[in-house]
Amino acid sequence: MTKRTRSICGAVILLASFGALPDRAEAHEKWFVGETGGLRWDLFIQPLPLALVGTVFLATLLGGLLWRVRGRGFLPGPEAFGATDGGRSLLYGLVPLILGIHVAVPLLVNGVQGTLFSPDNVVEGVAGNFLGLAETAIALALFYGGLTRVAAVGLGLLWFLGIFLVGPEPMLENVLYLGFAAFFFLAGRGPLSVDRMLFPRLEPNTDLSLYAVPAVRIGVGLSLAFVAFTEKFANIPLGLRFLEEYPLNFTGALGVPLSDETFVLCAGAVELLVGLWIALGIFVREVVVVAWFPINLTLTLFAWEELIGHLPIYGVMAVLLVWGAGQKNTALWLRGLRDRLLPLDPQ
Repeated sequence: MTKRTRSICGAVILLASFGALPDRAEAHEKWFVGETGGLRWDLFIQPLPLALVGTVFLATLLGGLLWRVRGRGFLPGPEAFGATDGGRSLLYGLVPLILGIHVAVPLLVNGVQGTLFSPDNVVEGVAGNFLGLAETAIALALFYGGLTRVAAVGLGLLWFLGIFLVGPEPMLENVLYLGFAAFFFLAGRGPLSVDRMLFPRLEPNTDLSLYAVPAVRIGVGLSLAFVAFTEKFANIPLGLRFLEEYPLNFTGALGVPLSDETFVLCAGAVELLVGLWIALGIFVREVVVVAWFPINLTLTLFAWEELIGHLPIYGVMAVLLVWGAGQKNTALWLRGLRDRLLPLDPQ
């Protein structure tokens, strides 16, 4: 093993142990710097990027096998701290409200600004006006919980329309919104909503609600995984330009100084690992705890734009942090969604 290889391996280990710091320190470069000529897959088909991606896939395979064998994570859940079944089911009943607020705010802000899902997706002219109106209407519907499932269908259609308006790459980066559309279509907006009080017949049945949280979890995980390629592995020039404007390559302070290019690739590897493990449901609570600090690391640097843009991710990660597994957890979810606070009357 060469000295360079040892340094790179050591850096990757340090990056992982410090919670993927560069991953979020370089999060969504397209929000803060311009394009650099599109994807460069020729730069991806090189030894180091391929080796890092291969390592991530191997780690994901091994992590998945360990998860299946162990059947549970290493960190204790809320029940270990005294949470009762009643308390957990009540919290689960609030999950649609929590996620509704977290996704409504960025939708509203982007709608007012004429951007689709994120600040780099600018839609000009009349089309931008109508898209902004649609985002605003969907945001308000999800915030108040009125005609939620109709709004969810609209959100999904808006995502598919974005493929033709701004391209498939930006929509893959924002596939989390498709996950949110699936969540609200499958679960509704829960007990504290206009729907529960005025339109109970529009709420989904029990069987559909079982798939709501996995759908939004997969959406967020895939978004992180796609961004690892579109802003790092297959867009190294973008990452380098970002580091020129925001010198966040801190590896020298850790004793394993890396070039900016290697730093970008290592950041992509960590982001891909986090995204895949969340999407596949592998030690999710542990991944959330590890990623929580770096996700918030640069808020003081990028201020409100990053805060609002990451709100949907914050919401999902907060839910996953307390989310359990097994049939008991499923029963508590359904109980909280349908029988707590304002019970859903089957009549």
